[in-house]
Amino acid sequence: MSAPSLLDKRLSVHKFGGTSLGSAERFAAVADLLLEMQGEQSVLPVVVVSAMSGATNQLIAGARAAAEGADQRYWQVKASLLERHLQVVSELLQRPAERLQVSGWVEDRLHDLERLYRSIAVLGEVTARGLDAVSSFGELLSSHILAAALRERGLRAQAISAAELIVTDDRFGSARPLWRETQQQVQQRLRPLLEQGILPVVTGYLAATRQGAITTLGRGGSDYSAALLGAALPASEVCIWSDVDGILTADPNLVPEASTLGELTYEDAAALAYFGADVLHPKTIRPVAAAGIPLRLLNSFNPSHPGTLVWAPARPGRSEQAAKDRRIAIISSNGLALIRLGSSDDSWNPLLASRALQCLGASGLDVPMFSQSFSEHSLNLVVRQQDQEHCLKLLEEAFGSELAGKGEDANGFHLDVRLEVATVSVVGIPRGRDDGLIARAFTALGRQGTRVIAVAQSSGESSVSFCIPAEQLAATVRGLHTDLGLAVPDASVLRHA
Repeated sequence: MSAPSLLDKRLSVHKFGGTSLGSAERFAAVADLLLEMQGEQSVLPVVVVSAMSGATNQLIAGARAAAEGADQRYWQVKASLLERHLQVVSELLQRPAERLQVSGWVEDRLHDLERLYRSIAVLGEVTARGLDAVSSFGELLSSHILAAALRERGLRAQAISAAELIVTDDRFGSARPLWRETQQQVQQRLRPLLEQGILPVVTGYLAATRQGAITTLGRGGSDYSAALLGAALPASEVCIWSDVDGILTADPNLVPEASTLGELTYEDAAALAYFGADVLHPKTIRPVAAAGIPLRLLNSFNPSHPGTLVWAPARPGRSEQAAKDRRIAIISSNGLALIRLGSSDDSWNPLLASRALQCLGASGLDVPMFSQSFSEHSLNLVVRQQDQEHCLKLLEEAFGSELAGKGEDANGFHLDVRLEVATVSVVGIPRGRDDGLIARAFTALGRQGTRVIAVAQSSGESSVSFCIPAEQLAATVRGLHTDLGLAVPDASVLRHA
């Protein structure tokens, strides 16, 4: 590969999530931010976009409805997406010609979506490949709308599908990038545009096989897309823009006094992302760490905030004491359901648990947390509430007559749901000492009277995750934040110098 040029030093990749593009007002704010970036800071940005907030879930729900033959439901999904995106185009774009062209393009793509839904309805099932094709529409729509808004501001912007850039295997639903081929595609397709002063607006989340079949990189994969493009260019920096000020000690909606973790190593950030920090996808760290590219986590609603900087292990000038401090974050998720699958006797065994997890994994359904109890002969599965109905259907099909009351071979198996659970993970990044973090977390929950439904604990003293009733989430997170000393300024948070 050729030596880095001046172009490389100015390049930066900026990924904007669904909340950053949730309305015409937000599209305009992002376009204005990019205009300022390219003008005052002399930066050449490569933009990566997610679907509008909630759009991907709608697309997937429509596909599942089509597979069930529920024509009215998938038509409603298509109509709702069409109305929402056309409204954004109407409010955002001022030039009649641009507005007409983009509106027509949106209508054409959503007609394509309806044809795809009809094909799924004819088949009577939605395959992982079909689900990837469906769920990629949201990013395609966002990229064309934002590119048009940038052109109205005088920038030479062009929407590009990542299917032309990122090459993957055929593991539909969670495809793995083929690095050398991806790097080659980025160099051949993307760099010439940048050298001509064209601002690329690239779809996140999606990619394609060598044969051109659409794949996706898994839930939250737009972050990963940005990191892959940043490493392949290479860029001087990758920025992930969301609706919070970087990685915080807790969800600021639950704990207003939560502090931003100003700087993290790649290893630190990967640990927090693994446990569900919504602002960062776990796979994102690998490409930027391998290339030594700094990663910034920023707030598009508050762009003046420095956010969280993720980079190499030690920054010159950082005090020894600060580097030794343990940093702790509380990662919480709601909108979840707990599904129990098990038997009333001792016939339950690890092979059955493996069978259930394999069934869900093969369908591309995400399971954020699970635990197994041999004393209760059951497997506890935590899934997103929008996936609950589909999860139950998959398990019923997989276990069939083994479920209680179904056929002569029924052996007392049961499948039931507890709605509205939440997860809370306490994640500590140790700095050469063991302060009993997990014991302190259990003590704090006991003091608050939190009901713990399930637990997943690391082998060391670095992290623990709890499944709790959803109604106890806010009080539990606030109590943990106080009891673990995170409300004390600079006690366990590294800030910018």
